[in-house]
Amino acid sequence: MKLTRVGASVAMTAVAALALSACATNEAPATNNGSAAPAEQVEQLQGELTGSGASSQETAQATWKAGYGSIQAGVTVNYGADGSGKGRDAFKSGQSHFAGSDRAFKTDEIKEGGFSQCAEGSGLVEVPAYISPIAVAFKLEGVDSLNLDAATLAGIFKGEITKWNDPKIAALNEGAKLPDLDITAVHRSDKSGTTNNFTDYLNKAAADVWTEKAGEEWNPEYGGEGAEGTNGVQQVLGSNGTIGYLDASAAKDMTLAKIKVGEEFVELTPEAAAAVVDASEIEEGRTELDLAYKLKRDTTESGAYPIVLVSYLVGCAEYKDAEIGKLVKSYFQYVTSAEAQTAAQEKAGSAPISEELRGKINAALEKMK
Repeated sequence: MKLTRVGASVAMTAVAALALSACATNEAPATNNGSAAPAEQVEQLQGELTGSGASSQETAQATWKAGYGSIQAGVTVNYGADGSGKGRDAFKSGQSHFAGSDRAFKTDEIKEGGFSQCAEGSGLVEVPAYISPIAVAFKLEGVDSLNLDAATLAGIFKGEITKWNDPKIAALNEGAKLPDLDITAVHRSDKSGTTNNFTDYLNKAAADVWTEKAGEEWNPEYGGEGAEGTNGVQQVLGSNGTIGYLDASAAKDMTLAKIKVGEEFVELTPEAAAAVVDASEIEEGRTELDLAYKLKRDTTESGAYPIVLVSYLVGCAEYKDAEIGKLVKSYFQYVTSAEAQTAAQEKAGSAPISEELRGKINAALEKMK
């Protein structure tokens, strides 16, 4: 058959279009960060998921559920912010499909087994999904910048450093006009994961001063002024001469101390908070799907902010019900995506996980069943 110049051009265009169409069909759709989207997030799923656990994740979970619903309209996700301990118990007993927890299950807890949702012989998948920086906020008239190291901070909260012009504080703040004023160190009076992580930092980074191991309840022997909940701490920190610790999302309008790491004083930023996780290692005895980190609170890594709370998503490596497993896997993949992490930062003030950590998480989640 003989083609005219115009006919040949049309035919060639049609062939090219078909080729491009075929290529497009074979390519995986891209996510917002440009990487190939997991198949579970392309396929439209149906079902209902129930999760429970850490109240630290409450705002983030609400944000994640809304974002996930825009992608998977057929899946309903419920999350009860009943606390980490109750969340772990509910997941283990089969009352929920996944848990949010401010700590991973201990290895001996996993060895005990009895996880009702999991297939026989299955381990757990545990991934850091919510990094919450803990701010050290202060109010001191005439002072708008403050440098502190772990030992000095421990001395303040232990009641051993009681004046703002103490030589140990002055040595870290050359040129600052520190007043001869009593320090009011504010702590949580209620049982708190924030207290647990703050005291863990003091114990790991200033063990010579803070000899007591981490705990959720404040030791009354150390004195200071107690306040119930984050709101209570906020209110007390409105007074001159105070210093306290609280979730960074609640300290947006406060003056924050810089913390000494190595030879530099590090300002609290989302990137700095995420960097301490990258500088840490996964605990010994964990499987390849169990990314439970032993935070290196005493890191000297440049730019890392070590006072953070890391909260996990917990599920089965393999579920008895494969359809539930598919839903949990899909939701976990969305929550740890760049899009979802950025949304949580905007709404909850969390620190998005780094690309390095996301790569490890993606590799683990791909093996879920």
